[in-house]
Amino acid sequence: MTVPATPRIAWRNLWRNKRRTALALTAIGLSVALVLVYDGILRGYGDWMLQTATGPMLGHVQAHARGWRRNRSLDATVPGVARLLNELGRDSAVVGATARVYVPALAARGEEGFAILVIGLDIEEESKPMRLLAGARVPAGPGVLMGRLLADQMGVREGDELALVGQGVDGSLANDLFVVSALVETPVDLVNRQAVLMRLEQAQALFAMADEAHEIVIYGRDARQARPLASRLARVPSLAGLEVLDWETLAPAMVNLMAVVETAWMFVLALVLVAAAAGVANTMLMATFERTRELGMLLALGAEPLRIVRLVLVESLALAIVGAALGTVLGSALVQGMYRAGFDYATLTGGGPTRLSFFGMNWSLRLYPRLAWIDIVRTVVAVMATSIVAAAWPALRAARLRPVEALRN
Repeated sequence: MTVPATPRIAWRNLWRNKRRTALALTAIGLSVALVLVYDGILRGYGDWMLQTATGPMLGHVQAHARGWRRNRSLDATVPGVARLLNELGRDSAVVGATARVYVPALAARGEEGFAILVIGLDIEEESKPMRLLAGARVPAGPGVLMGRLLADQMGVREGDELALVGQGVDGSLANDLFVVSALVETPVDLVNRQAVLMRLEQAQALFAMADEAHEIVIYGRDARQARPLASRLARVPSLAGLEVLDWETLAPAMVNLMAVVETAWMFVLALVLVAAAAGVANTMLMATFERTRELGMLLALGAEPLRIVRLVLVESLALAIVGAALGTVLGSALVQGMYRAGFDYATLTGGGPTRLSFFGMNWSLRLYPRLAWIDIVRTVVAVMATSIVAAAWPALRAARLRPVEALRN
């Protein structure tokens, strides 16, 4: 296949001054690599925020009795939980669903009582990766789990007996003795400081909730597709009459925070592209100055100004493509290396705390940068577009040369 004349001439012209072209390629390549590394960190940061916010507590979609989120009324329950979970489990878009019970109660080991929150849940389901009890040691048996900070406050140790007193859904007195089988630390501050966790069936029996729950937590295949999933599930007959909400509606502050992250990426991209544009403009301007006589001769021989413009633009585009390719290889390799090892913010602070408490959650300071194809495509396209814009002035200057004056230089 024969390469058209204009690209061949443009490529040859680029390498007339090898040092200048190499410097321009280095500047563009490093700029692209910087953008990709920063983009990879921000995407990993977004994944980190999304997984921490939705995995342990929110889920991707939640279903409740209408009004329960506002007043947390004990008797505002979802009926037929077993059938509902079984139906959700057959939905191809749902990868997990679990029910929870939330009941305020009093807990005592001795004479002093403490206000606590009893949470009834599916221990096995909640022990999966990125869920509430992920990584926790959960012994088998009928014992309850207690948040470690609450246990420290109450002076409770594993194996101690705990008295729980509360009210059943039917108004009856709910009380029993339970053995604390394990102390747990979760990503949720509320659970660590105030919660006693027990198996869902235990909580339902204790608080007279026959096959009922206060909350159904649903996990889809992609947290970013939670809104259409919630919209579709709201039309499922078994969820009719319930309030079905996606995590973005449940946690709008988190959505705003993630929007700030995206804005930060655009700001850095703009700064880097300005630097790349300056490098391309300088390279092409110097190249047209050096070839003033040559360009004047081409115009004198009948070359159209549009062809001169096209020649200069193709040169800048070739410079951008090669530089972007080099930067993509370098940036992708750096991001892949960070993904394998993880990026630990704690090391940047001299080995400080490994977790951060924020939005009522405990956030690990280790994240895993990654890139998506869209990150590479939009960065490369942005560099190419910037290079063409930056070369517009040198191209127009070359096209407006007067042959007689150009040949005198």
